[in-house]
Amino acid sequence: MTATAPAAQATVRKSSPGAARDPRRRPGRIRRIGLPYLLLLPALLLELLVHLVPMVIGVVMSFKELTQFYIRDWSTAPWAGFDNYSVSVDFDAPVGKALLHSFLVTIAFTLLSVGLCWLIGTAAAVFMQDAFRGRGLLRALFLVPYALPVYAAVITWVFMFQHDNGLVNHVLHDQLGLTDEPSFWLIGDNSFVALLVVSVWKGWPFAFLIVMAGLQNIPRELYEAAALDGAGMLQQIRRITLPSLRPVNQVLVLVLFLWTFNDFNTPYVMFGKTAPEAADLISVHIYQASFVTWNFGTGAAMSVLLLLFLLLVTGVYLALTSRGRRTAS
Repeated sequence: MTATAPAAQATVRKSSPGAARDPRRRPGRIRRIGLPYLLLLPALLLELLVHLVPMVIGVVMSFKELTQFYIRDWSTAPWAGFDNYSVSVDFDAPVGKALLHSFLVTIAFTLLSVGLCWLIGTAAAVFMQDAFRGRGLLRALFLVPYALPVYAAVITWVFMFQHDNGLVNHVLHDQLGLTDEPSFWLIGDNSFVALLVVSVWKGWPFAFLIVMAGLQNIPRELYEAAALDGAGMLQQIRRITLPSLRPVNQVLVLVLFLWTFNDFNTPYVMFGKTAPEAADLISVHIYQASFVTWNFGTGAAMSVLLLLFLLLVTGVYLALTSRGRRTAS
């Protein structure tokens, strides 16, 4: 009896609920819970260093009178308060008027580019749904503009838009005779058209890729039932394809808008530091205000205003689309 009593007590102790709350087991549980956060820590630190810290520094710079005289030690620049913002939004003064013009040009450019990218990408994705010989090759060719490096692609278009020996003028003027004389595509009003063509050529494959992935989730039985009911191709697209792609299109349009509105590489490679007035996008305009005129405080204020505008547009867009989803459901 005395020999079996300790064993019975040990068995009861092991099976009792209090054993599960043994303090010696808590460190292991904490380690298991904290392991995911520990693995995310390097990415969070890099995000902090790459994005958040420069963003905070840019906001601080926007309140300083930072010019080339303080570039060696920008922290010693005198405080300007909201003077940089006042200059930027004073649309009667030259600086504010130029910023407003650049903003309107960017709005028009972004709306046209996003609309054309979505339209061409959606049409190509719908066309690629049916199986036919050579579909895989066409899909690969459609993705070439998206896969090419931006610098190489834009430089190629710059050579094609040359006035004297460019391919565009050779086709439009020499071969087709659509213009009376060769056009200047990189200066003047035609620079907006040239920039729009390059942006759409470079961006529509991304829309094609996203829409094509979204189309894979639409059951083929819906199209077969619609065809049996006598619905044509346009009716199927209107009644089945577009409503089914609404969540995909909502994200796609927002991403394309943000990318296009902030695009700096394309206009900078095409036109250099000084873009034509017709193609003066706000990204290049802020670059000129910062690194050409050496007024970094005003450039930082313009960047903060651009950030606030994009945050406002994103918030309104997400609120409207989420309300539309709740109404549809």
